[in-house]
Amino acid sequence: MSYRDLRNFTEMMRVLGYPRMISMENFCNPNFPLVAEILKWLVKRYDPDADLPSDIDTQQDRVIFVKSVAHFMRTKAQIRLNMKKLYMADGYSVKELLKITTLLYNAMRTKESGDDLDEDSSSNLKVNLSERVSDLKRTRQLASEITTKGAALYDLLARELDLKDMRTTVVAKQLDITELEGELRNAIRNVEEKIQKINILIENVSTDETNLEAKIEKRKSDLERNQKRLQALKSVRPPFMDEYEHLEKELEKTYEEYTFKFRCLAFLDQQLEELEKAEREYSEEQDLQIKKMVEKIRQEEMWRACDPSSLEDVTNIDHLVALAKPMELQPTEVKRESAKQRVFGSMTGMGKKVRKFRY
Repeated sequence: MSYRDLRNFTEMMRVLGYPRMISMENFCNPNFPLVAEILKWLVKRYDPDADLPSDIDTQQDRVIFVKSVAHFMRTKAQIRLNMKKLYMADGYSVKELLKITTLLYNAMRTKESGDDLDEDSSSNLKVNLSERVSDLKRTRQLASEITTKGAALYDLLARELDLKDMRTTVVAKQLDITELEGELRNAIRNVEEKIQKINILIENVSTDETNLEAKIEKRKSDLERNQKRLQALKSVRPPFMDEYEHLEKELEKTYEEYTFKFRCLAFLDQQLEELEKAEREYSEEQDLQIKKMVEKIRQEEMWRACDPSSLEDVTNIDHLVALAKPMELQPTEVKRESAKQRVFGSMTGMGKKVRKFRY
């Protein structure tokens, strides 16, 4: 889209007499309702008898509308439109709209230039485009009717040989007055029977009409009575309404208390989980320290078993055992640990005390 095309389009639409002001900013963004309105106006300006779909709410309706406009301009004015650009409804659609606008604008200028000529020449140059299009449409319709009538006439003429023999036979046949009178009487009797049936139906219609009027009046009275009852019920306040409103207020307060307690409970549960997690981590850390100390003691025992003279300094071992005592053990673990008690020392009586400890 160029600025020149958009300016030319707006000026041509203004000259053609479009009832709405078109700004250059209307086509910055897709605006399909405006494009559809302009297309419909241009087509009606070209051919007032043109029939176009009016629904453009859904995507399918818009596609059908664009296709119908493009087909109409292709068949009537020999103008090829890009349906994809028209459906975009933005600046690219202005070039397609400019094709139709240019055709109408040139036709109007031709008409205005013809008015300046002499009356005789102007009478020859003044051409009403809509009338020519309507005449062309009427000509095509007559051509199709002529083709249909000619085919029907050809079929009838092909049957003329048989019909001619039948017609000659009927004309040459002598008429029987008695038989003719009988046929006429039968026809008259049939017509009288039909008339009698129609009269009966007319009488029944009047009776049905009376019954329907009575039913309508009854329904109207019932409707008025029900409306009065409805108004009376609306004006009366139910006896339980006060209690209902009181219970509704109590329910609101109870719900507020419930939500407050639920939030408090959720917070306390979270705090409890965090506390249990901290205790569990602390317990695991203590167990790890005890395992390390037990492993260290076991290694020292192995060293002392290899060198008995290294039992002089056992204060560190007593200190480690004292640190391990505060940790509570399960009854089964206590029994297992008591079974594992051992006595370390020398049997020579070197004047040193024998010590006991667990691991």
